[in-house]
Amino acid sequence: MTGRTRPTRAETRRRILDAAFAVFGEQGIAATKLTEVAAAAGLTKGAVYSSFASKDELVLALMEEHAAHRLEASLASFAEADDGGAGLANVAAVLMYEMRADAVWHRLLAEFFAMAHHDDRRRDALRRRRREVRDTIARALNRLAEGLDLELPLPAEEFAIVLLALSNGLAVEADIDDEAVPDGLLGKVLTLIAGDAVAKVQAASDLAAQPQPEQKSPSSPRKR
Repeated sequence: MTGRTRPTRAETRRRILDAAFAVFGEQGIAATKLTEVAAAAGLTKGAVYSSFASKDELVLALMEEHAAHRLEASLASFAEADDGGAGLANVAAVLMYEMRADAVWHRLLAEFFAMAHHDDRRRDALRRRRREVRDTIARALNRLAEGLDLELPLPAEEFAIVLLALSNGLAVEADIDDEAVPDGLLGKVLTLIAGDAVAKVQAASDLAAQPQPEQKSPSSPRKR
């Protein structure tokens, strides 16, 4: 009879993050104790502290992971599209889906932002993590632009801020009044921002794909 194997550090971290999302989403960050997260994960409080030094660190890790997931899904949909215009639509569709399906993430971000407003330590920690997220998004946007030979309409660092601000802001408005945010709104905004660049790339691609007319060799002069 084989004994029970202990979960790996990665498995423990995953269980804690999943439990934290569920408990924070139900009770809010401020009202939740780490002992409750540990109990929901089926772990001890010590196991939680071995992965995360504090509740704040756990919250920030959740937000960072979620931003990375949304980015990965959105950019993958762009890269898989046949053309840039469809790619923009796919990115917008993925972001809108994530925004509506995971509205709790935006509530958690809003709550932690409010908690950090009068707390310099929390505000600095949030600022550092958000910079890391923006840097990750900017690097991914640059790689995508290079791979597709696409000129971004804004510097990647600024475009990353715009993407985060749009998705977060629309999520808040949708959470207040879902009917106020139609599904295609983000796609329209992205097209306004990046449509010209995508159109130029697509036009160049279409031109390169067209068969070139055969060049006739100059006829040799007739002999008299």
